[in-house]
Amino acid sequence: MSYQVLARKYRPQKFSDVIGQEHVTRTLQNAIAQERIAHGYIFSGHRGIGKTTVARILAMALNCRSAEKPVLEPCGICDSCTEIRAGNAVDVIEIDAATNRGIDEIRELREAARYRPARDRFKIYILDEAHQITDAAFNALLKTLEEPPSHVIFMMATTQPEDIPQTIRSRCQHFSYRAMKFDDIMGQLREIVAKEKIPADEDALALLAEAGDGSMRDALSILDQAIASTSGQLTLGSVRSLIGSAPAGALETVMQAVADSSSERILVLVDELIGEGHSPTHFARQLVRFLRNVTVAKIAGKDSALLQISSDERARVGRIAELFSEEDLARHLQIMLRTHGELGYRQEQRFHLELGLLKMAHAQRLLPLEQLLSDAAASASGPARNPARPVLAAPMEARRAEPSAPARSNSVSPFAADSARKGNPKAEASGEITAFAGEGARAAHPSGATSTNVVIMGSAAPAVEELSPVPGPQPAARTHAKTEVNAVSLRDAVLNALGSQQMLVSILENAEWTLAGNSLTAKVAASSTMIEMSFTADARRIAGAAASGLAGRPIKMQVESGGAMQAESQPTSAPRRAAANGSARSRAEQDPIVQRMQEKFGAEIRTVIDYREKQ
Repeated sequence: MSYQVLARKYRPQKFSDVIGQEHVTRTLQNAIAQERIAHGYIFSGHRGIGKTTVARILAMALNCRSAEKPVLEPCGICDSCTEIRAGNAVDVIEIDAATNRGIDEIRELREAARYRPARDRFKIYILDEAHQITDAAFNALLKTLEEPPSHVIFMMATTQPEDIPQTIRSRCQHFSYRAMKFDDIMGQLREIVAKEKIPADEDALALLAEAGDGSMRDALSILDQAIASTSGQLTLGSVRSLIGSAPAGALETVMQAVADSSSERILVLVDELIGEGHSPTHFARQLVRFLRNVTVAKIAGKDSALLQISSDERARVGRIAELFSEEDLARHLQIMLRTHGELGYRQEQRFHLELGLLKMAHAQRLLPLEQLLSDAAASASGPARNPARPVLAAPMEARRAEPSAPARSNSVSPFAADSARKGNPKAEASGEITAFAGEGARAAHPSGATSTNVVIMGSAAPAVEELSPVPGPQPAARTHAKTEVNAVSLRDAVLNALGSQQMLVSILENAEWTLAGNSLTAKVAASSTMIEMSFTADARRIAGAAASGLAGRPIKMQVESGGAMQAESQPTSAPRRAAANGSARSRAEQDPIVQRMQEKFGAEIRTVIDYREKQ
């Protein structure tokens, strides 16, 4: 007798033999017990998890001749069960829908369905890969599927249920299968190698289960190949060399080099892997899965049930998770997903893999755009920093070791606050990045370093002052006189911020403004009802933010009634009046955040939309 592969030899023959799909088998057995058998079923899910197998078992249970009616578990020895298991039953027709997908084949099926079964209780049609059937063929099957003869049952197995028309799905009972869990695949592999009397290491079985990617059939196919490739015991090394997987330690080493921003080590590691015959595409896929597991370990802990990996791999991803923040891991995973997608159609795969890994190393030194924008908004009314030449950043170890200069105490970006809330293990580095982003902050330079100094790289990085003077002529720095913080200056800042709310601005322009500590009060000649209607919660937030940004400390804005008209007592500053009365482009050019973006990125104003004119 010819050899039978493990996936067929150990194919489940009863509902109790099916693992990982208890929600499906239990429902089908209850339906048989209650005699509530449907005329159409759709089994959908991942490949190799038992869709067609359960369809065959259900067919055997419905046509089993060990009893006068359908049974909960097929006997497996009667003529009907034996023929269905062998695939040559007359009344159980298995159709490859990927080949027989046209309207002519469906018409033949519809004509044959009118005749009663030759021997069994039901005539059962099992359509594998049903999503391949054309729309015209599905339309030809609609009436028969909705009101079939009492002796006909349709079972459709598919990996893409969304491609089946809704008109078909609404006429069938839909069972969605789950991907096999890692522990379930491991248990089945242990049982099979024990029955086959093949010694196997636990690590080797774990690698096979992980390579199965949730598919029992894939894991058994690789196990078959691994048994044939070795004459003795299945070891981790033999299985790893068979499937072309890079050593697990190599993934950890690469990520450690990324954490250290060591570009040279990354290139050396890639060269070693390519020299050993590893595929860049396969390695990128491994690294994507590894980064996903590291991200999950960072968020939910290395012992989380979301990680379907071995104990050694859990320890490995736990160590790497301690080196990065959640934001860094999300950025690295995005880079590698893009790299893996590009490798599928690129010719020089090695170069693109190296480029993706180097991007990850340089991403360690990027400032988030949120932090830059929040710093620009907070320092909008303060003195501008002197522009300087951008230069490369120091390695991660040097930045962790260097003491950071104190940043502005009243400007904490939302990004830094979120990192602190999550307990970022790289707190020192994050604090130093905040110091770089703060107004007037300087990074300490290690002794003995050259004049090539530190700057954050990338399009989101702000220009940073040089850390040591460079001989030779320097470009003239842009300087601004420091704005005096008083009631008048705060008044102008608030009115500028509220420029789009014309009614509120007209009320506040003639108000009596007083500053007492951290409270800015505007007494207006308007009723309380008018104040409540115009000075909304949104306006209060904008006014408070503008005043706080200028004062450098929290300022509470209040508007009270009872004030007198102050049309000439507190003149409006010329810049503010020009901004309020000028064109939309002039107001945009004078906006402090726009000026900051022009300074940092060399931005250019192309189009200005004034929504006040559209109201």
